[in-house]
Amino acid sequence: MNDTITHSPVRSDTEIAELGQQLRVDSVRAAKAAGSGHPTSSMSAADIMAVLLARHLRYDFRHPELPGNDHLILSKGHASPLLYSAYKAAGAISDDELLTFRKRGSRLEGHPTPRLPWVDVATGSLGQGLPIGVGVALAGARLDHLPYRTWVLCGDSEMAEGSVWEAMEAAGAEHLDHLTLIVDVNRLGQRGPTRHGWDLDAYARRIRAFGWHTVEIDGHDVAAIDQAMTEARSHQGAPTAIIARTRKGRGVAAVEDKEGKHGKPVADPDDAIRELGGERHLRVEVQAPPEAEQPARGGGDPHTALPRYATGGDPVATRTAFGETLAALGSLHDDVVVLDGEVGDSTKAQLFADAHPERYFECYIAEQQLIGAAVGFGVCGFTPFAATFAAFLTRAHDFLRMAAVSRSRINVVGTHAGVAIGEDGPSQMALEDLAMMRSVHGSTVLYPCDANQAVQLLTAMPDRPGISYLRATRGNTPVIYGPGDAFPVGGSKVLRSHPDDQVTLIGAGVTVHEALAAADQLVADGIRARVLDLYSVKPVDTQALRTAAEATGRFVIAEDHHPEGGLADAVMESFGNGYPAPRHTRLAVHTMPGSATPAEQLADAGIDASSIAQAARTLVEVGR
Repeated sequence: MNDTITHSPVRSDTEIAELGQQLRVDSVRAAKAAGSGHPTSSMSAADIMAVLLARHLRYDFRHPELPGNDHLILSKGHASPLLYSAYKAAGAISDDELLTFRKRGSRLEGHPTPRLPWVDVATGSLGQGLPIGVGVALAGARLDHLPYRTWVLCGDSEMAEGSVWEAMEAAGAEHLDHLTLIVDVNRLGQRGPTRHGWDLDAYARRIRAFGWHTVEIDGHDVAAIDQAMTEARSHQGAPTAIIARTRKGRGVAAVEDKEGKHGKPVADPDDAIRELGGERHLRVEVQAPPEAEQPARGGGDPHTALPRYATGGDPVATRTAFGETLAALGSLHDDVVVLDGEVGDSTKAQLFADAHPERYFECYIAEQQLIGAAVGFGVCGFTPFAATFAAFLTRAHDFLRMAAVSRSRINVVGTHAGVAIGEDGPSQMALEDLAMMRSVHGSTVLYPCDANQAVQLLTAMPDRPGISYLRATRGNTPVIYGPGDAFPVGGSKVLRSHPDDQVTLIGAGVTVHEALAAADQLVADGIRARVLDLYSVKPVDTQALRTAAEATGRFVIAEDHHPEGGLADAVMESFGNGYPAPRHTRLAVHTMPGSATPAEQLADAGIDASSIAQAARTLVEVGR
């Protein structure tokens, strides 16, 4: 048996079949070494991976940064032993490293992450590979005009995920003919058969309905796989889905097409390896990518002015400042792209579309696709802003969570937050978004109270690592800061302060203005109140909070959010661990709102100026 498959267009089907067997053996070996893993899910797709690696993928593993490299996204991330075995066959990792699978400190984690330079995004939460692949394909086809192909390998179980069909519709509507989805239809999910089993036509009918080209094949027939991939590469005007009938655990009688074998090492791995023909150490020379110029980015008009709003002038909604700033950022930086959830006229992202239509992508009402595509654009080096109503970002929380695992840098803006939106009622009110976004690993969470502050915070977001979130208000608010004021991330602003302060009023966004009005009311009672604008909810300004606690000993924290996980929790996390917490009152939205005016909503929730002032009076009286 040869130990190398050479780079040649006449590589035989027999050699590639041997490579497929090697990928199965190495998947079994990796799971054996780890004592865990998903070898049977890897074995079903081994022939598909072998053909892709040997004949169709264009990739330089020594230079993963090359712009012409194809993108391969393993959406069925639990089949990571297959991916790592392919990396070994390509010479990217050694056999010794393969056997570190799932061990502490290994790059070969249970599900792939970008700790490996050849992995674009973390996978394993099923249904995310294709939505992200759509973003990668859009970036190459619409903006960079690069020749790469995006390959997504998914399992049949994840075809039940709604996010897959959001991506199907987006890709079909955009005619992304450089995108190929391979569906590994091995019939068995985690607990038993999948919904459609081996009914390939059931999948094909549905996929074609979204404007895709489909090819149905035997996923263990090397010639058929090769022909299907060739057809996908040549088909124009629509993305292609290769729907491959496979057998889970292929090649080992004890597990092949057997229920109850998911997510477990093969019981007798040495016997399984012998049954598969023994260890092999074939090497495949993956074809080099086509020559391509690295897209020139980072330009723009440096003379573009950011919006400036007159202090004390007409009130301005922070969503309006967002839209106007976004349009300016698009002129300053040619790598900024904006993705909209079909609410651009309300979020004011439409202002970017008017100025830079080629970099504006309408995702329609498909929030998972919205965030998935943003991650995909980030993979390709763009600076994405994804915007929709804050309430509807909850649908995409898992995509945001996984974006953090992927070490993605994306910017998310949620507008129409809180009860302050008024008459639309609770279905439109984001009252959970601060908690949701604060819980994302490494995230930045910002909540401006006026237009000039919004400008400064938005311009800071692209330089932040990880996921940055800005919460914007629907209604107009007073402009209380000057256009030259600075708002560093992690900071805060003290708006009222006196040596005789008895209480600190803490707000963010709309409640800053209520806190200022409450401070004015308290003066008549002989109570001096410090007012702290905590615009950076994460990271929070611990030092300013501790200074205020030492000075006043009392906090009233008012937030247009549910009491769990929002502003007050961010504040109080600055205390503890031996640092004394101040006496405090939390004002938040405890009841289910109805329809009412914005002012009535704030009053009904107990977060308006009068409620803040009364809470402060009570705190001061109790402390006397």
